[in-house]
Amino acid sequence: MSVHAHPDDESSKGAATTARYVDEGHDVMVVTCTGGEAGSILNPAMNRPEVLENMSEIRREEMARAAEILGVEHRWLGFVDSGLPEGDPKPPLPEGCFALQPLEVPTEALVRLIREFRPHVVVTYDENGGYPHPDHIRTHEVSMAALDAAADPEQYPDAGEPWQVLKVYYSHGFSKARILKFHEAIMARGEESPWVEWIERFNERPDPGDRVTTRVECGKWFERRDDALRAHATQIDPTSRWFFSPLDLQREIWPWEEYELVRSEVPTSTPEDDLFAGIEDVREPALRAG
Repeated sequence: MSVHAHPDDESSKGAATTARYVDEGHDVMVVTCTGGEAGSILNPAMNRPEVLENMSEIRREEMARAAEILGVEHRWLGFVDSGLPEGDPKPPLPEGCFALQPLEVPTEALVRLIREFRPHVVVTYDENGGYPHPDHIRTHEVSMAALDAAADPEQYPDAGEPWQVLKVYYSHGFSKARILKFHEAIMARGEESPWVEWIERFNERPDPGDRVTTRVECGKWFERRDDALRAHATQIDPTSRWFFSPLDLQREIWPWEEYELVRSEVPTSTPEDDLFAGIEDVREPALRAG
């Protein structure tokens, strides 16, 4: 199970990994906490009045196409996008949005899905949300609370039979090492690098690569990842930096997606190359708590 804040996050974070595991016969569920209603239109070709007027419906349609491309089961958690507050001072978040929900409300909703789907592995965001969007940070908080509660028969007793997830990961992307590799490889080809600005900002933010424990080789599925990204046409400009690095170059120099193992109920050692490392047979029912 992969838990995300908005539609398109599932395609920009770990999509090749999920496509690989689907093709290898695993059941994969993507959970999207909000409808992405407050997202800006980032693709100029989609910046049209009819799109703005039907943003919620269009983003649901985009998510359905991306899920089909990746081959995943998909569920909406059902909360409203909080938006990204901008300005100084920042405006308050809108009433009723996901980030302002009492923690127990979305936690119970996610507990129900965990107990229904019974995943062996859950992937979510770190305490910073990957980046400090209110919905990303709330996704982390809800995910961790739900993982604890799902295994506890005394919490949310009407939300299904308790279920113990065996391994929990944070998804990490755009490590310093990865960006430098892409930058150097593109420069070596005599082309202009799209990563100069990112490199200049490295000293301003933590390097997610410092926390990586697990690299999943999934270069074979990069094309599926990109197709799923393009399915989110309101959010992904096909001429943007997402697609600047040729796939053959990516497969040659960085054919992995990266994760941080934060909890494990099974013996394993890091570094890992598989999210299921230590789980002998993921097709058998996981350990039930209580």
